[in-house]
Amino acid sequence: MDKKMNYGDDYKFIPATSVQSGVSEELLPDLYVHTIQIANIVFYGSPDYNDFVLIDAGMPKSAQEIIDAAEKRYGKNAKPNAIILTHGHFDHVGAIIELVEHWQVPVFAHKLELPYLTGLENYPEPDPPVDSGLVAKMSPMFPNEAIDLGESVQELPSDGTVPFMDGFKWIHTPGHTPGHVSLFRERDRALIAGDAFVTVKQESLYKVFTQEKEVNGPPKYLTPDWTAAFDSVKKLAALNPSVAVTGHGVPMSGAELSEGLRKLVDDFDQIALPKNKK
Repeated sequence: MDKKMNYGDDYKFIPATSVQSGVSEELLPDLYVHTIQIANIVFYGSPDYNDFVLIDAGMPKSAQEIIDAAEKRYGKNAKPNAIILTHGHFDHVGAIIELVEHWQVPVFAHKLELPYLTGLENYPEPDPPVDSGLVAKMSPMFPNEAIDLGESVQELPSDGTVPFMDGFKWIHTPGHTPGHVSLFRERDRALIAGDAFVTVKQESLYKVFTQEKEVNGPPKYLTPDWTAAFDSVKKLAALNPSVAVTGHGVPMSGAELSEGLRKLVDDFDQIALPKNKK
């Protein structure tokens, strides 16, 4: 494994939390969600077998919590076959280097996300005027510099399959980032959406803390391409997912999910689009 991995110079712990922090939930027999502060990670794989995949890598400084959650689910010294990244924002790669060093496993991401994961390109600066919520106002403190995973990160297979996740396909869902992906399994319509849409108003500190459920667009302060973001929401809604776990907020299923997605598509301008972008 590459010994030169490093975070950006702006990497730091972010003092934000929610009532869900530290809470784990078995969404399906092979999908297990764990919340770290204000962001979700997902474990794919039945606990009956020490054979699993980690999707996303949490908030900065959270490696030990992720390792502990994996061992609680899969047993002592358990390690995944791989880590799949929906995208490379700080709250989805916060512990990635420590996890790769500890587990010695490969990381997979979309090819358009690789520049942000190999030290070549920084994400755009956060955009606090997009919303009056306090999280939006706090966003300038969020890390946006590229991390460098070197040879530890690989491009997702071009055929749409997801390594070590039988039955899942990756779907390119850009807008929030150029190489954002969501993961979908046709047989039970299970969706891992990343931040293509979320189930909390991520700009509001109060709603983030209380985890008040509502289907919303991607976090406004870190979403540069709203045309692509809307197209991605429509693409995922058309799949009619039965259950969804998003990067922020609690999992949703059934009519609550389908109605929420339909409303988001129908009223995207009012619900998701920043006022300064209309």
